[in-house]
Amino acid sequence: MAATLGLVVAEVFGGILGRSVALLNDAVHNLSDVPALGISYLAMLWAERPADSEKTYGYHRAGTLAAFTNAFVLVLLSAWLGYEAIERFRSPVVVVESWMIWTSLAALAVNGGITLALVRGRGDLNLRSILVHNFGDALSNIAIIAGAFLIHATGALWIDPLLGLAIGLLVLWSSIGILRESSHILLEGRPRGLSIEVVARTILAIEGVQEVHDVHIWCLGGDHNALSLHARVPDMHLDECERLLASIKEVASREFGIEHTTVQLERAGLPAKSGYVMPEAAKK
Repeated sequence: MAATLGLVVAEVFGGILGRSVALLNDAVHNLSDVPALGISYLAMLWAERPADSEKTYGYHRAGTLAAFTNAFVLVLLSAWLGYEAIERFRSPVVVVESWMIWTSLAALAVNGGITLALVRGRGDLNLRSILVHNFGDALSNIAIIAGAFLIHATGALWIDPLLGLAIGLLVLWSSIGILRESSHILLEGRPRGLSIEVVARTILAIEGVQEVHDVHIWCLGGDHNALSLHARVPDMHLDECERLLASIKEVASREFGIEHTTVQLERAGLPAKSGYVMPEAAKK
């Protein structure tokens, strides 16, 4: 956060002295990283808190909520960047290429370093939102450096607002993807890469399970997935029921990485409930 804030100050001065809208747009873009990093850091701390009587599943979705908030702010920001770039198309301004180059080189070092530091955490949506954000910043810095050389060589003033518009579109593209995925989790959508049909058939293959229905899979946040289902079984002793339950939970954990599993057993002969039904014939 400190490195990013220092970078924003440098880019503001560089953008004003160099009269570059692309550099000023990138400064505003990096300024949005400061609260984004703060929100993500607080979300990581909250996600580690244990479950309590109010948040019975814990605080795993704090990171997802942070990613959603960051992405929503960036969508608004990208619209503003695009508007500023279009205005500069209408009223071109002579830029100072040296300020663009040296300021962007410093920005590239900071954003590249942050990106490399976050690569190991890319499996977490919250951290991936920051990773994508800073990777986009690094690409923007490279584009501004290349644009400064082109402006110096050709004198084409439209290159600077074109870069500003491209940066805005890059921010919009990366933000919409994170916004879509975080919304999917907040709406308790099925985790990516997991199929309800495959999970149901795998559970159905366990000896003693005659039918599977009312299957629900959702993400609590990060890599924490939950599963609930109804399983129809023949009449059996309580000890056998407990062994069957243990088998279902073990298979869900081993095959699909689902650590939180809730199973309701139903005796054969009771009417089936509505929902997803996997009949006995499906085993064959």
